[in-house]
Amino acid sequence: MSAAPAYSEDKGGSAGPGEPEYGHDPASGGIFSSDYKRHDDLKEMLDTNKDSLKLEAMKRIVAMIARGKNASDLFPAVVKNVACKNIEVKKLVYVYLVRYAEEQQDLALLSISTFQRGLKDPNQLIRASALRVLSSIRVPIIVPIMMLAIKEAASDMSPYVRKTAAHAIPKLYSLDSDQKDQLIEVIEKLLADKTTLVAGSVVMAFEEVCPERIDLIHKNYRKLCNLLIDVEEWGQVVIISMLTRYARTQFLSPTQNESLLEENAEKAFYGSEEDEAKGAGSEETAAAALPARKPYIMDPDHRLLLRNTKPLLQSRSAAVVMAVAQLYFHLAPKAEVGVIAKALVRLLRSHSEVQYVVLQNVATMSIKRRGMFEPYLKSFYIRSTDPTQIKILKLEVLTNLANETNIPTVLREFQTYIRSMDKDFVAATIQAIGRCATNIGRVRDTCLNGLVQLLSNRDELVVAESVVVIKKLLQMQPAQHGEIIKHLAKLTDNIQVPMARASILWLIGEYCEHVPRIAPDVLRKMAKSFTAEEDIVKLQVINLAAKLYLTNSKQTKLLTQYVLSLAKYDQNYDIRDRARFTRQLIVPSEQGGALSRHAKKLFLAPKPAPVLESSFKDRDHFQLGSLSHLLNAKATGYQELPDWPEEAPDPSVRNVEVPEWTKCSNREKRKEKEKPFYSDSEGESGPTESADSDPESESESDSKSSSESGSGESSSESDNEDQDEDEEKGRGSESEQSEEDGKRKTTKKKVPEGKGEASSSDEDSDSSSSTSESEMTSESEEEQLEPASWRRKTPPSSKRAPATKEISLLDLEDFTPPSVQPVSPPAIVSTSLAADLEGLTLTDSTLVPSLLSPVSRVGRQELLHRVAGEGLVVDYTFSRQPFSGDPHMVSVHIHFSNSSDTPIKGLHVGTPKLPAGISIQEFPEIESLAPGETATAVMGINFCDSTQAANFQLCTQTRQFYVSIQPPVGELMAPVFMSENEFKKEQGKLMGMNEITEKLMLPDTCRSDHIVVQKVTATANLGRVPCGTSDEYRFAGRTLTSGSLVLLTLDARPAGAAQLTVNSEKMVIGTMLVKDVIQALTQ
Repeated sequence: MSAAPAYSEDKGGSAGPGEPEYGHDPASGGIFSSDYKRHDDLKEMLDTNKDSLKLEAMKRIVAMIARGKNASDLFPAVVKNVACKNIEVKKLVYVYLVRYAEEQQDLALLSISTFQRGLKDPNQLIRASALRVLSSIRVPIIVPIMMLAIKEAASDMSPYVRKTAAHAIPKLYSLDSDQKDQLIEVIEKLLADKTTLVAGSVVMAFEEVCPERIDLIHKNYRKLCNLLIDVEEWGQVVIISMLTRYARTQFLSPTQNESLLEENAEKAFYGSEEDEAKGAGSEETAAAALPARKPYIMDPDHRLLLRNTKPLLQSRSAAVVMAVAQLYFHLAPKAEVGVIAKALVRLLRSHSEVQYVVLQNVATMSIKRRGMFEPYLKSFYIRSTDPTQIKILKLEVLTNLANETNIPTVLREFQTYIRSMDKDFVAATIQAIGRCATNIGRVRDTCLNGLVQLLSNRDELVVAESVVVIKKLLQMQPAQHGEIIKHLAKLTDNIQVPMARASILWLIGEYCEHVPRIAPDVLRKMAKSFTAEEDIVKLQVINLAAKLYLTNSKQTKLLTQYVLSLAKYDQNYDIRDRARFTRQLIVPSEQGGALSRHAKKLFLAPKPAPVLESSFKDRDHFQLGSLSHLLNAKATGYQELPDWPEEAPDPSVRNVEVPEWTKCSNREKRKEKEKPFYSDSEGESGPTESADSDPESESESDSKSSSESGSGESSSESDNEDQDEDEEKGRGSESEQSEEDGKRKTTKKKVPEGKGEASSSDEDSDSSSSTSESEMTSESEEEQLEPASWRRKTPPSSKRAPATKEISLLDLEDFTPPSVQPVSPPAIVSTSLAADLEGLTLTDSTLVPSLLSPVSRVGRQELLHRVAGEGLVVDYTFSRQPFSGDPHMVSVHIHFSNSSDTPIKGLHVGTPKLPAGISIQEFPEIESLAPGETATAVMGINFCDSTQAANFQLCTQTRQFYVSIQPPVGELMAPVFMSENEFKKEQGKLMGMNEITEKLMLPDTCRSDHIVVQKVTATANLGRVPCGTSDEYRFAGRTLTSGSLVLLTLDARPAGAAQLTVNSEKMVIGTMLVKDVIQALTQ
């Protein structure tokens, strides 16, 4: 501790004896001692208790990382501070951990529990940073933890945390691709997010994990189009790229009619062969047939995309402008594509890196859409300060834009460029001149003459490139240019560039009849220097020799044999093979093959003139703006741009329907305003009343309305009691809605109707009590299949309430401690028992819980066998009754039996040796147990919410027996009563890592409500929660020790697999409970 103040007083002071000497900035690495003392000052600062010193140290460390220095040796000292209370320190610690967690995996794993706590931190930045660090630890063993963390973060209230969850999805997918299905569910959930902060990140996750799942985009397409303008620039690029691919699969091509007209100009598209034979009549036929094609009408969603992306052409981000440009190029009609030209030209004033990418795309666009960039021709003129790559790309664009109108201007520019000092640029300019000469016939002679003048240039590279281009141009009209070929032949003595020499030799050999005197002399010179030539030149010498042998064998026979003999022993096997092949082909032999007779046709066949094309011609099959387009090769992760569909897919898939409950609630609000104008019976029929209701129930509700103050109360009771399970299945959505909106609707309806009947305070209290009662009774009646008439005819004001209602009130208020609330599942109470209980008063406190306690599935377990116990037999059961001594303890009934011939005296529990947290409350000593006699004692065990065994000794006066009790996980909890809304609210708090879901196949024997409830409550000591749907079961309980909620939901669908969900803070208990319940239900 003493070193810290000294350091802060004098950072650059002299070191004491034996201490390292530091420079002025310890973090800069200016340490003049051995490496083992490196960063000691920072470690000391991180170990102090002062947050200010820790913050200073972390700032220095992050600064080191920013400067590219290695700070990995500080990992242990930094990771200790991950639990620091100071928010600023914690943020910087997380920044450090994101950088080094992957390198120091073992140390990072030790802090997993801290990161998990960080996921629940009140500060959104800490939650997001914890998730970022967790996803940066690339260890397969923590994949389940990462998955739970992502699921929880995807439901977070903060958009920033949800955005971080979207960023973590591709990381987890790259670590374990088997999680794809679960990740797609999270992506689907996040795609529905309406915040602009999340949109770009989740689309990026979609592109990385499941780009083929276009169906996930349908419902979110219009939302993404509308959010696009407000998303951050990085997200805009990703979304635009994805929507480009989406539009290519969902909309028709906007240029299909234009392409038809273009084809029709050359040939009648719809004309048959017979029509063509008719001559002039074919054109008329085709013109009449063309309108038969359905006219193109742009889809409104297609137009929405184009309209919403157009403003982004003015974005400050070059990437966004480029993304919109490629979208318009691939999706927009030809008449609308021109708007992107001005935006792209504006980007040419940016940095050279941006210019390079933009020019690559402009070069591709200018091949198909030349007219788009012609007004901006001067913007592509080359500056002397441009880098070579930019110059060559601008040259490419200028060549693509050249036409008969602007070619004089372009050629004048090219003449200037040839005088440049940049040799690569000059070579590219000469090639560009050749392309202009090929494409525009009017200037071909002019270009050729200019290139011939370049042959006298002092620079050998310029001359060589000119020769190569002249060779290609001469192939178009060789007969007219014999003089140029002679001029080229004279250059063989001076030009040393292999490609140029090879081009001259090929020209002389190909057109040797135009220069019959010069060609043999050129071969003579080349034979002298044959061994010193490059391979490409040697191959052309062999070709020249073969052609001259076939056309002028008198002069060249010996020369040809000499060249072939030299080539026969060349080091390169290609040249040796070519020599052998040529000799056999041209020199007749006794066994001359059939090919020898056709040697002239083979060597002197007319060759088609080469077509000088742009290197960007076929690049448009890659999506513009992509890395694959830039490299002209398919990059990893590239998604192909789909072809337009022949027929438009169904556009209704993008329609987002308003949820039914919102429509109903709006209609009902309008109806409620009109209800006072109708009769009482109509006004009192609640929102769930429909035409298929029992008329008897309507009349009864009418009769009750005179005595009951709350109309909502009567409607909810009549609905819950009059309708059987079949009716509820048919009207599930309406009944759920009525339960959610019940309170709101009753208060609105009470005011006008209850004035002459009761006071407002009576109405409020009556309605609140009846709401909870009706929820309880509706469930009990479904389970018992009990006629509802005896309940229905009893008005709520009567003193005698239904039996089940008595039991629920009794359990809630009088007979259970606050922390433990025993359940009374209605499934256990038979119809006859309920009828017997109907007339009971509220005096018998012990009868009701004992009758209603569910029976544990475990039954009696053997604790001590009679052989081991020398005649003493001991069993135990879990009674599921609250233990009177301590509500946190599990009540265990111990059953003793004496099977020996002598009495057993002094039965008691010895001093136990228990694991940490587990405690036992012993039963009173049993003084004596006679032969054949049995006795039962109750002891309490606090298992500390774990299934660890409680080990203790059973002692008599003479012996000690070591015994052990291990609880099933279902006995570690007590039931809880709650309403459906409370259940949903608590379940919403226990999502993500606190939720375990499994699928199971229910056997046919386990399809009835009674069996399902009985098996679940026998396995776990949980209470049934009312549920609005018939195929869903809900149970709730709390762990005895910590009081943590355990919520169990079983969705038993009629068809397909059922789904079991457990929500609990205790993840271990939840996992074990899922296994036990599945085992019980599937047996």
